[in-house]
Amino acid sequence: MAKAGKDSVERLWEHLHWLAVLDQQGSFSKAADRLGVSKASMSQRIAELERSARIMLVQRTTRSAALTDAGRQLVESTRGAFEQIANGFANVRELAETPRGILRVTAPVAFARQQLVPLLPGFLATYPDIRLELDMSDRLRALAQEGFDMAIRHTAAPPETHVAWMLSQTRTVLVASGKYLKTHGTPASPAALADHQCLHYPRAHGAVTWTFVPAKGGHQRRVDPITVAVSGPLGVNNSEALRDAAIAGLGIALLPDFSAQSAVEKRQLVEVLPDWQSTGAFGEWLYAIRPYSAHASRVSQVFVDYLRAAFKAGFSSHGR
Repeated sequence: MAKAGKDSVERLWEHLHWLAVLDQQGSFSKAADRLGVSKASMSQRIAELERSARIMLVQRTTRSAALTDAGRQLVESTRGAFEQIANGFANVRELAETPRGILRVTAPVAFARQQLVPLLPGFLATYPDIRLELDMSDRLRALAQEGFDMAIRHTAAPPETHVAWMLSQTRTVLVASGKYLKTHGTPASPAALADHQCLHYPRAHGAVTWTFVPAKGGHQRRVDPITVAVSGPLGVNNSEALRDAAIAGLGIALLPDFSAQSAVEKRQLVEVLPDWQSTGAFGEWLYAIRPYSAHASRVSQVFVDYLRAAFKAGFSSHGR
């Protein structure tokens, strides 16, 4: 008997979907048109469903149809399952389609210029049916309200209200030019930075402080974090500008590794205090973040996959 009951429910799955469409459309005629069936077929399926449920599900009038409390309860209890089925089918269908459409992305200026923009020609050549609109801004955008599909964020913790893909680990480095260090000396400890010209990224009004912990492998014994108040001739909210000021010999700068990487490789900058790691200045991870929805577009997914592969082969190896 239990098996027969189960088979009966499975036979009525399509009927349940038709009931949900009837609830949306408000009349048998409109629901039949929406499903591409006759009004008679629509009425017959709902009647079969009511006989199986042994309760009236629809209040009928000559012009409209409204669900009873039992009908509405049935629709609400199955709505999530049908939405999941629809999303699953959309995902599978996208696998057979060429990714196409517009992708609107926002990213920090320095990161976009140095790491993201050089990757775009290869991405667009791989996916010629995708159009990408890039907003380079250090301001945190409200993605859904401002019409963005995705943001690239350098952070320790992405917002819980969004979906986040981890792209790469990064680290913060302390750098200075050889010219500056030759003139002013090389600090031997974080505390010594108080006596140097320090170029900083403004965060808030008041004293500027940098905090350091021993880098992995740098110290064998446990050492508490060290926070030092620093000052210098320049504060600017762009890591590229800080890098260029450091190259010019203005002082010691704290930078994300992707901003310092090229200058260090060219020996325009030297890493300072390599046995110490800065904390709290910049995020430890790069994320691609999108507004929450149950279904991620194929365009968004292939863009994230492309970035992950590129970063794994490129700058992320420098950040570890």
